Amino acid sequence: MLALDTFIDDIDYSDIEAKYQVHWEEDETTLVIDHVPIIEQSKHAALVAKMAKAFARKGAMIKPEDIYVPWDDSTGKSKGYVFIDFSTGSEAAFALEAMQGYAFDAKHIFAVNFFSDIEHYSNLDEYYLEPSVEEYVPKEHLRYWLSDPQGRDQYVTYSGDQVVIHWHGKPGQYEVAHAKPENNKWTELFLSWSPLGTYLATVHRQGIRLWGGRSFKMLEKFAHPLVVLFDFSPCERYLVTWSHVPIVVPEGAQQGPRYFSSEDEGNQLAVWEIASGHLLRTFPTDTHGGNDVPGNKAEMHWPALKWSPDGKYVARAVPGQQISVYELPGMGLQGKKSIKIEGVVEFEWRPLANHGEASEMNGNMLAYWTPEVVNQPARVTLLAFPSRTVVRQKNLFNVSECKLFWQNQGDFLCVKVDRHTKTKKTLFSNLEIFHVREKDCPVEVIELKDVVLDFSWEPKGERFGVVSSNDPNLGNSGATVKTDIGFYQLHKAKEEFRLLCTLPEQTSNVIRWSPQGRFVVLATVGSPSKSELQFWDLDFKVDDLARKEARKDEWGAGLQRLGTADHYGVTDLEWDPSGRYLASSASAWKHTLENGYAIWDFRGQEVTKHLQDGFKQFIWRPRPPTILSKEQRRIIRKNLREYSRQFDEEDAAQDSTASAELVARYRRLVDEWNTWRAGCNADTSVTQHVTKKSEVEECKEEVEIWVEELIDEREEVLE
Repeated sequence: MLALDTFIDDIDYSDIEAKYQVHWEEDETTLVIDHVPIIEQSKHAALVAKMAKAFARKGAMIKPEDIYVPWDDSTGKSKGYVFIDFSTGSEAAFALEAMQGYAFDAKHIFAVNFFSDIEHYSNLDEYYLEPSVEEYVPKEHLRYWLSDPQGRDQYVTYSGDQVVIHWHGKPGQYEVAHAKPENNKWTELFLSWSPLGTYLATVHRQGIRLWGGRSFKMLEKFAHPLVVLFDFSPCERYLVTWSHVPIVVPEGAQQGPRYFSSEDEGNQLAVWEIASGHLLRTFPTDTHGGNDVPGNKAEMHWPALKWSPDGKYVARAVPGQQISVYELPGMGLQGKKSIKIEGVVEFEWRPLANHGEASEMNGNMLAYWTPEVVNQPARVTLLAFPSRTVVRQKNLFNVSECKLFWQNQGDFLCVKVDRHTKTKKTLFSNLEIFHVREKDCPVEVIELKDVVLDFSWEPKGERFGVVSSNDPNLGNSGATVKTDIGFYQLHKAKEEFRLLCTLPEQTSNVIRWSPQGRFVVLATVGSPSKSELQFWDLDFKVDDLARKEARKDEWGAGLQRLGTADHYGVTDLEWDPSGRYLASSASAWKHTLENGYAIWDFRGQEVTKHLQDGFKQFIWRPRPPTILSKEQRRIIRKNLREYSRQFDEEDAAQDSTASAELVARYRRLVDEWNTWRAGCNADTSVTQHVTKKSEVEECKEEVEIWVEELIDEREEVLE
């Protein structure tokens, strides 16, 4: 036996090994895709077709027959991975980069490797070699401005070609945070902050760019040529771009997860993932045409895609046909089918507020309306999602148009219903208010005789403001229209909204609530002759004497006008995140008279004003929601006096420091003046001495004087 083993060991197998050795191509053409759904034989064709479509969407063109699916004979199911053959190594390398980490569905994210990597990584040397430690290079914090010791906000201005980011604070705290050189155009159209203030987005012919950090470096770019509109998701994870020019992919153009492919041609709407910069999906533009609502011209609703407040879904409406809801991040159709709604015009997601209960009424919900068709009335419907259960439906008659307004806590939905009078010449409005959190979702109707021009809920409150008018000049371009302003508040005992106060014979046409509620500004925007700003407090704290004289139950007793201001040609109004300051601006996009911006406090006192030729935009930088719990906020409110005292001391120290600096500056200026004056006096003394000396020398002149002297005088008489 030993001799036989020795004989076998001596046999040379080198010729056989050389014959059957696998020679890997220099450019590998086979990929292994792991984390693929495990399926049965009956679903093989559907799987490979869906995978081929997914690869094609990323620019990697393959055929279903190029995909090999291994099967487990014991179970009759697939093994959860597939092999794909490509024509060239470059195509395989491109597909690996494009599909690595691709979300095929909610449960399966692809892991892609070259086939040769399996052999390579299975025969690794067991000897451990400690990797070299790369030098740590800290990155700029994208929310650095939140840690400002003085608690200041930021805002951006766009004037001419110059974009400047400013710090806003007390008069001594104003400074420029960042500015681009005038010869370096930061945007070609307009700019916008992301919803939480993390990014600053700018528009260019090539697409959208995002900037951020302390130095405002470019963080990401999205290639969508001739883009003119964009919109962020509330969580800042996704970006939607739109161009009026359909997508065209030229021959030989760069393709991949960051670029359009041939499947995207003809579409105009694109959805991107911000973190990776990858294109998720494209859509055609759906316009709202006159066929759906008589008398209306074709137009596009923006934003075209609307995000659910929890960030799980995004929806788009095909006017008159359906609402399609897509799951994120895969952008697959939720439930594999759209919600068929004949005649649908508009829809809105309900905002979420954590009220502590776990029920369907506290989840996602859609509100939409459909117009009247033949004998079918118009309808407003509340639809729970994803169950697609109808929560409430209300029929409406003689409807011209509807607008949906959700309260930001999601407790109420106001539907502004415009109707024609019997003569069909004028309009009037009703407010249909859905009490969403009450049993059976009752609907309260507030009838108005006039047409509603503006409606606005109070943030974090149960009040709303209405601007209405029956002025004959209504609709005439440039005419100043007389309006009535009404404030309504929920009566807790009656569970209905009651009129709090009416301000008649006004010219204000817009209502802007402070982000924290309570304070509101009424403004006249777009009028060539009126530009008044009125600042109101709906919870004004009167003094003790007035409080004793006023009845405690007097409805609307807390309404007080704090002040008025005027900004000629005002076109835009925006409160800062704290609700303490209001910015008004006159944009050159609307007119060219006295363009610029002004900042006012909540009482209507002017803080600063700047007139700038070619001024275009003023935007406050948003702040993300607080991370403090309700208990922590309660403790802060309880100890507010203590914090106020601390802040007052810091302000006093800062003021004294500023005063000391001012006094020192004045003393330095006085010393400089005295030094300059002493020098001038010395120069004057020298000049006077020289002048006197020259005058003395001039006085020593030789003067000849002729004197006539009488020597003798005789008098003789001649006969």
